[in-house]
Amino acid sequence: MPARDEAGPGDGLVRAGAIVFGVGAVATLVTVAPLFLGWTPFPTVAYLVSMLMGVGFAVAGAGVLRSVAAQRSRDSRDRRDRRDGRDSRS
Repeated sequence: MPARDEAGPGDGLVRAGAIVFGVGAVATLVTVAPLFLGWTPFPTVAYLVSMLMGVGFAVAGAGVLRSVAAQRSRDSRDRRDRRDGRDSRS
């Protein structure tokens, strides 16, 4: 099991996805605020940046799936090693 300060498989994708999601969330708030405040709406590009929320969510989800796959692979390897009489922890 990796130590707490070591990045496991998929951790980078989860972090990057969280950052992209955050940028998209801020863009969404910024682009929707003028609609409620009666100001002139932002151009279409601002609304396209808001779509980064979905992209960030997908990237983070891919990171979680990558982490799950690595854990399953590691568990399967450990089970096989125990069955064959080898100790993978040494």
